[in-house]
Amino acid sequence: MSSPPALSVYRHDTINRALLTLAGEIDLDSAPLVHASLERCLRNGIHAIDVDVTAVAFCDCSGLNAFLYALLHTTAAGKSLQLHHPSPALERLVTLTGSGSLFLALPDAFAGSRPPPWPSPIHQAAHRLPPAMTALPGGVL
Repeated sequence: MSSPPALSVYRHDTINRALLTLAGEIDLDSAPLVHASLERCLRNGIHAIDVDVTAVAFCDCSGLNAFLYALLHTTAAGKSLQLHHPSPALERLVTLTGSGSLFLALPDAFAGSRPPPWPSPIHQAAHRLPPAMTALPGGVL
């Protein structure tokens, strides 16, 4: 028996606007689903992407990274991405990292610039890291 997915993505489109509702946890394993869902919106000709994160119980830096990459892609394409209803924890993560622009309308400073590749080299390296070393009795590695 398999466990349920840590993240569910629901999408509702109107003419050229999409509402993505995320529910669950966004971490290293589920961040690629966030990225793929946002990229699919762009490939489908969506101009404005609204992401409702009300039901996101947890979001780590890999989730934030997925949102930032999507923000760069949408802005470079002359489109928009906004997060709505963040939890206090997600709002704090965004504030601490200085990425509050996810919640605000952005100037066209990035329009026409080429976004970085996905997954990022850091993301790829994280999946290739060996398991963490455990300490022997007495705290010796």
